[in-house]
Amino acid sequence: MAGKSAAPGVGILLVTANVGTLFDDTENLQKNWLREFYQTVHAQKPQFLSLHCQEVGGKNYEASMSHVDKLVKDLLSSDAMKEFNRARVYLDENYKSQENFTALGSFYFLHESLKNVYQYDFKAKKYRKVTGKEIYSDTLESTPMLEKEKFPQEFFPESKSSRKGFIRTRWCITDCAFDLVNIHLFHDASNVIAWESSPSIYSGIRQKALSYVLNSVTDHRLEKVPFFVFGDFNFRLDLKSVVETLCAKTTMQTIHAADTNAVDKLVFRESENDHKVVLQIEKKLFEYFNQEVFRDNNGTALLEFDKELSVFKDRLYELDITFPPSYPYSEDSSQGKQYMNTRCPAWCDRILMSHSAKELLLKSENDERIVLYDHIGPNICMGDHKPVFLSFRIATGAGKRCQHMEKIYRETTL
Repeated sequence: MAGKSAAPGVGILLVTANVGTLFDDTENLQKNWLREFYQTVHAQKPQFLSLHCQEVGGKNYEASMSHVDKLVKDLLSSDAMKEFNRARVYLDENYKSQENFTALGSFYFLHESLKNVYQYDFKAKKYRKVTGKEIYSDTLESTPMLEKEKFPQEFFPESKSSRKGFIRTRWCITDCAFDLVNIHLFHDASNVIAWESSPSIYSGIRQKALSYVLNSVTDHRLEKVPFFVFGDFNFRLDLKSVVETLCAKTTMQTIHAADTNAVDKLVFRESENDHKVVLQIEKKLFEYFNQEVFRDNNGTALLEFDKELSVFKDRLYELDITFPPSYPYSEDSSQGKQYMNTRCPAWCDRILMSHSAKELLLKSENDERIVLYDHIGPNICMGDHKPVFLSFRIATGAGKRCQHMEKIYRETTL
């Protein structure tokens, strides 16, 4: 299936997927999700596949963790993945430890055609050759092959049950070292509050958390290497600017809560045309009368309101987005393209990279599709998030030579 094309370099496929809603309807959603995921793997033919999941187990994770095992088993043993003869799975399932629990899951698959892949041991400070298939769960804090951290509670004090954080792993392929960081940043708790300022207070919280991750990944404890950060960033459109644009010719009605007098609801009506309601906003309601705005031309007209990454332009790079907002899609299995009226659609799920990682992407003037940044399952219900992927190739000898590799090449065992 993979690794057999004549294209140069090593095929890499990075996928990020918030899978929380898959565990609400395992029979339908998970089946659809896996089918579309496998089709993407088959189409892209990677030799190294990284799948970063967020919200593993869903919102009712205590009751749903048994379903996680089924998903993991399918990924590791399905016919679609039979040519991937080595794997590493890191699942944060220790929900009883609320001070550490992130509900992140990082999956790594190595194709049989790919030789000599090494993973970094953060405790021993050396690379180890990857063989066989291994699953690590529960207390990942004691696993030396990764670094995991939940964000400090003071970052988002209003959410005491927050499971936001990151997991970092380091790899060496074709003598090129790079970090892969699975990340889940904070959401917008209220549409009304997000609308009140530009940028919103939630944007500021995400900026603080992402800076925290980048500082951790690039500190002086380890050799600096290129890195890819991919996950659910929860980046949202600048809601105040979006509403001003969508509702430029409307009048706004503000409805206050009876008990606190706080703004409870915003209603935007046309000045004429029988005062038709154009948009309603509540804490968890964003109901715009014409959803096609978010789908037309893949929603690219809205990219001007996607501003949260601009703060990090000196530290992070992203390929051009040519797919529609990845969230929030309907969870109705018959509504593959429909957005839910809960939030303003946004590109929450992203694959970002350091500028040094950008240089690893092997491009061809004759085949632009060697590098592809897209979403999975455009017409199929995949849950409330559409997975996003980046497919590219790393040239042999690209990047910095892995430290201590001469010694590693002489090792014959783990």
